[in-house]
Amino acid sequence: MNDLPRIVLLGRPNVGKSTLFNRLIRSNRAITHDRPGITRDALEGCVRKGQKALFTLVDTGGLTLLDCERVSSGPDGLKGFEEAIFAQVQSVLATAQAICLVVDARDGLLPMDAHLATMARRSGLPMLCVVNKVDGHEHVDRLCADFHALGLPLLAVSAAHGLHIPDLVQQMAALVPEVKEENNKRPALRLAFLGRPNAGKSSLVNALTGAERMITSEVPGTTRDSVDVSFSVGERAYVFVDTAGVRRKTKISDEVERFAVNSSLKSTTKADVTLLVLDATEELSVQDKRLIDLLDRRKTPFLVLLNKRDLLTERELTEVRKELSAQLAFCAHVPVLAVSAKSGQGLKKILPLATKIKEECGKRIPTGKLNRAMEEVLNRHQPPVVRRSRPRFFYLTQAESEPPTFVFFVSDATRVPESYLRYLERGLRKLFDIAHAPVRMHLRSSHKKQTSDK
Repeated sequence: MNDLPRIVLLGRPNVGKSTLFNRLIRSNRAITHDRPGITRDALEGCVRKGQKALFTLVDTGGLTLLDCERVSSGPDGLKGFEEAIFAQVQSVLATAQAICLVVDARDGLLPMDAHLATMARRSGLPMLCVVNKVDGHEHVDRLCADFHALGLPLLAVSAAHGLHIPDLVQQMAALVPEVKEENNKRPALRLAFLGRPNAGKSSLVNALTGAERMITSEVPGTTRDSVDVSFSVGERAYVFVDTAGVRRKTKISDEVERFAVNSSLKSTTKADVTLLVLDATEELSVQDKRLIDLLDRRKTPFLVLLNKRDLLTERELTEVRKELSAQLAFCAHVPVLAVSAKSGQGLKKILPLATKIKEECGKRIPTGKLNRAMEEVLNRHQPPVVRRSRPRFFYLTQAESEPPTFVFFVSDATRVPESYLRYLERGLRKLFDIAHAPVRMHLRSSHKKQTSDK
């Protein structure tokens, strides 16, 4: 998505930009609600025609401008964030190739629409005015009449019902250069930031990218949507997914926050590696422990970032690490990095470690090599006698990768204690250099030995 031309959706609050964004990228990425001011951070998605990528679409927070381009007060959802949203939109426009000004057909032309059109014209970019919420062909002429005063090409659409969406894609694509497909590009590594509100996820994204890409604030719940941020280091491409802070369900009464939390948890299932961000200055909470347990049960590849490390002495950090190590005893393979979004401490270690975890997840080990390793581990420490009988291990195979999944064929799976299975896992990890990726271990009862592949 980095090399695609970028088209920005611009408009005042509640004109339907996020609904249009979801419709165009064919995914419910942006949280939509009748309440104005839901979107704050800029969201990016790819618009395609069939399998061909046409352009990157950027959804932005609703803007509230006066005729002098001074930010005015917005709806409740934007209170206190108007200046930050305006600054972010200006930054997005600096990298865009075209603008779609989205207006609300039901409201008619408002002064703020005209102010936004004037501001957008100063960018010198190609523009299209999208008149949204036109719910039938018979209403087009009447509902679009006022908007001709803007002096922009017009297209009436309904994001909610899909009216004229194919025509819109065609007209938007005509605003930007045609994309030549490259088939040999390595896919971007997708990293999701997860954690409680105010742990510093957005600040870490900004620090790693070297840009104020995410709106940050001491107000809990500033980030609502799961926001993709594309970034490159050399020839390696990354996508950081900043997510809304995850509180306990019993503390969530707001419908929008519930959508945001569900989106955050869903993002971890689509990421290559999840970065669990903890506040090093606070005690490990029940919610932190629940997130660790959830990621471990799902066998999600993840690492822990102890953020705000700059606020701790070395002695305090040692105590925090000790406590966290005890909590991670059941998933000791998970690495922990002490970092600081503010000072930059430890940030250079994050991407190499995440890349290594991703590589470990994709490991495939030949069956013959696996069984020789199994014999080595078994000879070092035989399984214990259970109910007067020692279980016999016949065969080992790797069922799948992402993450590596191993199946042991044994005489009686019920006789193998969990402690011995953990011993086998540690042995295989050491022999095959799987230090930090999650590993699935399964036992299957069998009464005969199979011949392993050499």
